[in-house]
Amino acid sequence: MNDTPPRFSEPVDPPPAGTPWTVLRLLRWSTQYLEAKEIPGVRIDVEHLLAHALELRRLDLYLHFDRPLTEGELEVFKPLLLERAERRPLQYILGRAAFRELELVVDERVLIPRPETEELVEAVLSRTREWGREGLEAVDIGTGSGAIALSLAQEGPFRRVTATDRSLDALQVARENAMRHGLEGRVRFLEGDLYEALPPEERVDVVVSNPPYVSRGEMRGLPPEIRLWEPHLALEAGEDGFTVLHRLVDGASGVLRPGGILALEIGSGQAQAIVERIRSREGWEAPVVLRDLSGRDRIILATRRRVEEAVGGSHGDTSGIERRTD
Repeated sequence: MNDTPPRFSEPVDPPPAGTPWTVLRLLRWSTQYLEAKEIPGVRIDVEHLLAHALELRRLDLYLHFDRPLTEGELEVFKPLLLERAERRPLQYILGRAAFRELELVVDERVLIPRPETEELVEAVLSRTREWGREGLEAVDIGTGSGAIALSLAQEGPFRRVTATDRSLDALQVARENAMRHGLEGRVRFLEGDLYEALPPEERVDVVVSNPPYVSRGEMRGLPPEIRLWEPHLALEAGEDGFTVLHRLVDGASGVLRPGGILALEIGSGQAQAIVERIRSREGWEAPVVLRDLSGRDRIILATRRRVEEAVGGSHGDTSGIERRTD
């Protein structure tokens, strides 16, 4: 089903010689141009690109459909359109991405933050607010642009959030985003591989991660915007996609305080295996699987048992997976 408005979907030619392009004509022609290259969902992208070139808000374009464009404005817009034609993601072209209450700087050094990861942040905030305590500490493993760490610091009951990444380039982007939002004093950035970045005696209330969870086979089938442009280091996790997830589960008990939570974003079909791995380790309450807005298993929350609960406690029912949609 094509949801493009008729005035965008009808064929349009360049203007006659001596006649300037208008906003509407350029939007329609550029949409056609990208659709001919079989790039999906391009109308909104074209609007964002033209708004960026004209230094307008996207919705303001609708108030200026008949506005003629200068040669200088066309010269700014054209390379942006050609970049999108090369399947470079819109967010990289614009240099920014929206995430919850933040506008983040992004480029090819970091993964583009997704709506599913906003749900991961919401799950952590919801759980920690239930505790009714301030001054908590969290660690975001594999922070990338800093989306998770900065959102937790800005919105949650956290005294300090530590953001780790093994990519120095990614940490540079995350630090820039922290400074842009005045959060550099509440977020600590550490270089290192997963938990190895943390001081040996560090203990926190929350371990959260949107780790690489794509298998090598799945990588080959991803859209060009992801496969060709986004950092594979932040996406791919071995032959089966579980390499990093397993290490996160196995090391979490050495970092979490009793009663703390492990919150992981996972890929399609991975919930059962991760739940079973958590249940096979001592000292965990039964993990909960949360579905995303599309109904897919997307988030796992696991609570570290308190000492008094762990002594003499049982593993509980392991016959199934508890799933929630909230």
